[in-house]
Formats: sequence, C-alpha cells, structure tokens
Amino acid sequence: MDDVEPSGDDASNEADALEAGPPLERIESVFAVYETRIEDGGERLVYYGDPLDVPQRVTDELWATFHECGYEPRLTRRHGEFVLVAEPHSVGVDGIPWTNVVLLLLTVVSTLFAGSMWYHIDPIANPTEMWRAWPFTVAILGVLGVHEMGHYAMSRYHDVDASLPYFIPVPTLIGTMGAVIKMNGRMPDRKALFDIGVAGPLAGLVATVAVTVVGLHLPPVTAPETVVQDPDAIQIQLGYPPLLEMLAAAVDQPLYRDDPATAVNPVVIGGWVGMFVTFLNMIPVGQLDGGHILRAMTSEYQETIAALVPGGLFGLAVYLYYVSGHSGNSVLIWAVWGIFTAVLATVGPAHPVDDDRLGPGRFALGIVTFGLGLLCFMTVPIAIVD
Repeated sequence: MDDVEPSGDDASNEADALEAGPPLERIESVFAVYETRIEDGGERLVYYGDPLDVPQRVTDELWATFHECGYEPRLTRRHGEFVLVAEPHSVGVDGIPWTNVVLLLLTVVSTLFAGSMWYHIDPIANPTEMWRAWPFTVAILGVLGVHEMGHYAMSRYHDVDASLPYFIPVPTLIGTMGAVIKMNGRMPDRKALFDIGVAGPLAGLVATVAVTVVGLHLPPVTAPETVVQDPDAIQIQLGYPPLLEMLAAAVDQPLYRDDPATAVNPVVIGGWVGMFVTFLNMIPVGQLDGGHILRAMTSEYQETIAALVPGGLFGLAVYLYYVSGHSGNSVLIWAVWGIFTAVLATVGPAHPVDDDRLGPGRFALGIVTFGLGLLCFMTVPIAIVD
C-alpha cells in the first residue's frame, strides 16, 4: 500500500481525531495496527492491521472500549487487508424525523379510512365523515405506539441507538401493518437484549388493557337496515383471545350479542389489535420480541426452538383447512407467518457482546411475558362470512 504523507494541518487533525478514540495500545492487545486513517471528515476512524484472535472475538473484546469513546467498531476487509472501522455512536433523534412524521400522518388517514367502515360509514361516498372514526384511530395508534415506545425508551436506557417508530400505512381491515423501530449497532449484553425485547410487549399490553376496558364501556355499533338486508353483504367475525374474554368478564360487559347486526364498539377492535400484535411479536424467532427475549434467556438454545416454530404454524394452517374446515383468512394468516418465521429463523437472533446469564428475576419475568402472549392467541383471528 502506498502511504501519502499528510500536510501539517491534516496530520494535526488526524491526530486529534485518533485521540478521540481508545488508546492505541488497548487496540493492539487484540489487533496489531500498522496504519491509521481518518475518513468522512474525521468522523470515521480506520485502523489497518492483523487480528490476534478470531475476528468475532476481536470486535467483542474492543466493543466496550470503543463504545465508551462514542464509537461503534466493526472488523471488515479492504483489498485483502483487515480493517477495523469505528463509526460515531449516537443515541437519540437528530433534527425532525420527517420520514416518521409522514408515515404517521399517512397511517392516521389509513386508519380513519378503515375505522369508518367499522362504524358503517362509507369513506368513499362520504369522505368528510371519516373523522368520526377518530376513536378507532386513537386506539390503534395508541396500542402500537406505546408498544414501540417501550422498546425505544429501554433502548435509550441501555445506550443503544434506536429510531422513533415507523408506522406502516396499509389498506387492511385495520388500516396498518403495525409499527417498527430500527436499532443500529450491537447489544451490549443479555440484560439489554432482554429489557429492550420485553419492554414493548409489556408496555403495549398495558395500553391494550386500558383501550379494551374503555371500548367495552362504549356503546355498541349497530349496522344500518340497508346493510342487514343486503344479500351481498359480508360479515367479518373476529376471534376473541382469552385475555379479551377475561377483561370483558372482569368489567361485566358483553362481547357476544344476540343481535347479529350489533357489534362491540370499534375501540374494542383496537384492543384486539394490541393483543394480536402482542402474540405475533412474542413468537420466539429471529428479531421478533419473543426471539430477543428467548435468546437472552436461553442463549444458543433459542435457535433450536426457533427452528420448530415454522412447522408449528404450518401445522396450524393445515389443521384449520383439513380438520376444522376453514378455508379463508385465518389459514392464509398462519401459512404466511409460517413462511415469515422460517425466514426470520434463518437470519437468526441478535448476539449480545457480553453473553453472561440473566438473573432469576428477569428469567421469571420472561416466563410471565410469554404466558401473557399465550393469552393473546386465537386459533381463528378473522373469519369472513357471506
């Protein structure tokens, strides 16, 4: 490699930038450095050298050292040479997150559109009446937003870089495909992996219970006579998970009604969404919340368990189709999730830098959280009846 001698000012800037990183002798304990550079206007520190251990162990060994200095290290190769690249590590939001804002506004519109139909308002014929579905929108965005903000808050607590929630507007029965946050860098340890993973479902369930109880006390919605007498009308039936039935019994409010034209208030559907999202996220594979939690609890055994999950979901789809006689949306849902979890299982879970065991308190909380997830399960989530 040809070395280019930097000018006086450049050499001074490079020295200052490198001084912001960890001491060179600390790096050379596991990575023999023979050249250093700065890139991207001094933002990126680059060390050319030879690893003195397995590459994965080199980054694990140096991660905490670089992290304390505000950098995220990764070991890669350039033109056949090993290169340790340290990128600036930052936590929090820098400026206005326009992408998040735009997606949120679009999801508000899409959930108003979907919610208006639950209130028997035609959003195409009467678009100005869509606003009346605002309780449904607040319920949906509330349970999804609180779930993701649980992850975000715990990410900030553990100094893990995470984005604000990205809502996904899609023209479905609920107007969205949920929300996600993006996490950059590595997990420092199993405690952080567990806490970040478990915070979303638990926070989301608190919001879900609140939304459900409020919705159960709101007046039911009755379909207009024109809809009841329409021979081409279809009826959407939601399966109720045990947690929803338990809440209805606890507050002494009915879920099932004798009049087929009368249904629960659409705010209850927001609670239903929160429960269904909780169950799906608690599936113990890959980067799902359940995958993070189980990986923190059981280490490498998580991948063995995750390999069995797609088969279970495909088996459920087969059972519904061939044994129970269902041929609609629920079969499709579990078949699609069988494919999705197979992909996630192949990608694998997050691997924390410090892989020490969890304490008994967190382990017990993990078991409780999985139990709460099971209370949100329903064999037939959605059935559409002519």
